[in-house]
Amino acid sequence: MSQLKFTKMNGWGNDFVVLTGPIEMGPADISSLCDRRFGIGADGVLVATRGAPIAMEYWNSDGSAAEMCGNGLRCVAQYAFDQGWVDEPTFEVQTPDGIRRVSVRADLVEVELGPVTINGHTQIDGERFHLIDVGNPHAVVEVDSPVDADVAGIGSRLQADERFPEGTNVEFVRFEPDGLTMRVWERGVGETLACGTGMVAAAFVATKAVKQPTPVTVRVPGGEGRVDFRDGSAWLEGPASYSFDGVWSRALTGRG
Repeated sequence: MSQLKFTKMNGWGNDFVVLTGPIEMGPADISSLCDRRFGIGADGVLVATRGAPIAMEYWNSDGSAAEMCGNGLRCVAQYAFDQGWVDEPTFEVQTPDGIRRVSVRADLVEVELGPVTINGHTQIDGERFHLIDVGNPHAVVEVDSPVDADVAGIGSRLQADERFPEGTNVEFVRFEPDGLTMRVWERGVGETLACGTGMVAAAFVATKAVKQPTPVTVRVPGGEGRVDFRDGSAWLEGPASYSFDGVWSRALTGRG
């Protein structure tokens, strides 16, 4: 039986199985690793590969590949730095959405998530959703109370909506004088305690809809982070934490 070493990490409770690449896996492998009853348990799988630049790959827990993962990028940055793969705390990571700058300092990791664009708005059940692109799709809706929002019901329904042929992440946001509070439904995962790109999407709407200054403080069920917009890019700052190391004792199939 083959054995695969892994590290479990999280950003505000948005948790990942982190593997050292290169490695070949299929959707069934990803789902097995992420299974919270029969596997390790995680929102997704990250593969970090040493090189110039460091390379990052990411899959959601259902086995689908994602274009970008903000909290995943922060975890990969921390992991690569702690493994001694880089000489300086500021370096670049190759992601599926392009090269991104990262900075590891003390107990915080700040990462660049690229430009943010708004792709209009749409009305769903009488609610106005802001359609935001952070290298992946988001639908941001303002609510009176994120605690009371039907995150699972609305989030899962939007995945089947023809207006989102590739699915979408959905943020339920309350704008506040000192930032914002949100819950999120992640495409390919379900509700998570945090979503880095979702935090950026919500902060971007805050700067446009209610003219909040940057940086924007974003509160999610897993904690609190900061989003800034500068140099034509969004920047996400917060902790990238270790949970545990382990060994996976099942063979990977490398296929679906």
